[in-house]
Amino acid sequence: MGIKLMGIAHAKQKLQRTLSARLGAITDTNGIDVPKGHFAVYVGEGKKKRFVIPISYLNHPLFLDLLNKAQEEFGYDHPTGGLIIPCSEDYFITLTSALNSS
Repeated sequence: MGIKLMGIAHAKQKLQRTLSARLGAITDTNGIDVPKGHFAVYVGEGKKKRFVIPISYLNHPLFLDLLNKAQEEFGYDHPTGGLIIPCSEDYFITLTSALNSS
């Protein structure tokens, strides 16, 4: 359990450093602007779909579980520059809808 939490903490730190280095109008690797206080992730079980989500999700345990799964499956270095979340789009939409309402 401690190793997982350290992995999640490392992912959060790396993501926060990346995002803080690009404050203001953030542009991801696709050249698409990401609003301040948000970041882009790629979700899907084949073709990946891009979602822009609030940084505040990094504080929610359910989202942290997804980050842990992403780290286990893909590691921290993503050649495309985007964070890949290993779940179905339907699950991700359901999760983020629940996070938005809480």
